[in-house]
Amino acid sequence: MKAERSFERGDVHARITDEIIKAIEASGEEYVMPWHQRAGGMPRNALTHNHYHGVNTLALWVTCQLRGYTSPYFATYRQWSELGAQVRRGEKASPIIYFKQREAEGEDEPHNDNTPKLPPIMRSSSVFNAEQVDGWQKAEELPEDRTQQLETVDTFISSLGAEVLYGGDIAAYSRAFDRISMPERRQFVGTETSSATESFYSVLLHEHVHWSGHPKRLNRDLSGRFGTFAYAMEELVAELGAAFLCADLGIYLHPRRDHAFYVRSWLTVLHQEKTAIFTASSAAQVACRYLKEVALEKSSADQCA
Repeated sequence: MKAERSFERGDVHARITDEIIKAIEASGEEYVMPWHQRAGGMPRNALTHNHYHGVNTLALWVTCQLRGYTSPYFATYRQWSELGAQVRRGEKASPIIYFKQREAEGEDEPHNDNTPKLPPIMRSSSVFNAEQVDGWQKAEELPEDRTQQLETVDTFISSLGAEVLYGGDIAAYSRAFDRISMPERRQFVGTETSSATESFYSVLLHEHVHWSGHPKRLNRDLSGRFGTFAYAMEELVAELGAAFLCADLGIYLHPRRDHAFYVRSWLTVLHQEKTAIFTASSAAQVACRYLKEVALEKSSADQCA
């Protein structure tokens, strides 16, 4: 079985985007996005235990939603064999992408720092979920300490230093005033997929991703008005960024009530621009990395004080 192949960039963009559109349209009136996954958390490799990143995270979340998988573990056919497992006959693989450094042909002379590097080649590979194989069982994990995880989230958010004003009925980020507005904690209610506390944190992290786009930080385009392409793209970035952060921090994301207003704009963007989800996913990953770096710097500074 040949899992690796090169391909036209537009083809895989269109294929994965179409799967995401299908998942959103299939969500019904609840407007549950493909990344609102309670079970499992971040997709990870069963052999290496490394998390998948960027658009692969989103693509595998979509796979789990569409096929009903609750396990976050994936691996290639060969990797499952190394683990002593067998992919069942007839099971459908899920595509992921990665970049491989290209080597110059016919160059025997040593390289130096001034030698230009060729751009990496984008390739695809096929992975299978743990629920598609026989003969594998993940090692038993200790039960998670929910209280400790939430305390960690409090520390993470406070270390970012964003101005947050509580009160009112709307969660929003103001670029003009560079501050976040949030309802009081008691206004958040639990759902079938998350507690009231988890709902509160997921919204607060969503607004912090918006906060990261301010001109004095990552300088994303936050000028779009509702219904415009720029507005829809920024909402996608914030929603995906919040999903990535929630999964990292052990919080299960729940659909916000205002998703009904966003879904139409998101679908328009995805239908019109096949690379939109890749662009948004990449920007969300950059935002998450930036927020984590800010939190780490604050933590290091406090330890040295």
